[in-house]
Amino acid sequence: MTTAHRVGIIGTGAIAGAHVEGYRVAGAEVVAICDTNAETLARRQTAWKIPTGYSDYREILADPEVEAVSICTPNASHHPMTLAAARAGKHVMCEKPASLNLDLAQEMIDVCAAEGIVYQVGHHLRSWAAASRAQAMIGRGDIGKVTYARFRQAHDWGGSPTVRGVFGSTAHSGGGTLLDNGCHLFDLARYLCGDVADVFARIATRKYDIEVEDTAMSSLGFASGALGHVEVAWTATGWHEGFWIDGTDGSIEVDNRVGGANVLTHRFRSGLSNDWSLTDTARYELQGLDAHSQHAVNFLAAIDGTREVVCSGADGLEAVRLVLASYESVALNRPVRLRP
Repeated sequence: MTTAHRVGIIGTGAIAGAHVEGYRVAGAEVVAICDTNAETLARRQTAWKIPTGYSDYREILADPEVEAVSICTPNASHHPMTLAAARAGKHVMCEKPASLNLDLAQEMIDVCAAEGIVYQVGHHLRSWAAASRAQAMIGRGDIGKVTYARFRQAHDWGGSPTVRGVFGSTAHSGGGTLLDNGCHLFDLARYLCGDVADVFARIATRKYDIEVEDTAMSSLGFASGALGHVEVAWTATGWHEGFWIDGTDGSIEVDNRVGGANVLTHRFRSGLSNDWSLTDTARYELQGLDAHSQHAVNFLAAIDGTREVVCSGADGLEAVRLVLASYESVALNRPVRLRP
């Protein structure tokens, strides 16, 4: 565990609750929160038992008790708030996507570096026990050379007839499920399988009366030559999350609906078999914190200097690059090569 840190949270939407819980599990104290809606701010202070509330993010950044902040506001505000936090000397965990503009995302990296600030992007799947185990197995060559990878994250807003908050707005969010869920999976794809060379995406709006897409897919061509697929939707029934990775000598499967989110299945062959469906199977029931809490632990450890940042600003920028390339592919109706 890390030493006791004092943190603040800007924005008190649903994802902010995961940050509060994560910091507390990590042994940190959430000393202040900020929201422009006075009623929401008061309700969250009471529910989360947080002593200090601010209505302006500049006030929380001026608070000497706050050492680090989570930025949990709509996407368009991530860039100015991250720059302001860095210049105020606060370490930053910024929710995804870092920014929908690559130049602005790079400026966030540069300013945090110039100010000596730890900057971590909120792609929490890198801190998921299953993803960490899979990365280690792939790195050891347990499944040989990766040939194909599938990544899925889908839900239906808990059965709601409407999309929550501003997620359906192009102006506030910049995109739909391909951005919201897809950026997590693009980052996970890079984390497990390496850089992506090209994408070919399709989107649709099938369920909700919104300005953005609620169903999408993006095919990936990895720099290694492997192929992959990202599947995202707000039109699933229930929550579905998992990844499936095939290699020349085995495969890895994680599916929250089959076994659970922390159960990893490794399939391989120790010899030839006349039964094509019969394989050797190792099943790992993984222990540890949930991904959001572990992401907070990793952030605080990076502040302490006991580990590298698990998802850097550069990683966050590359996830955005894949999102934007996918939207470009949709507009052009053809594959798009990634520009370095």
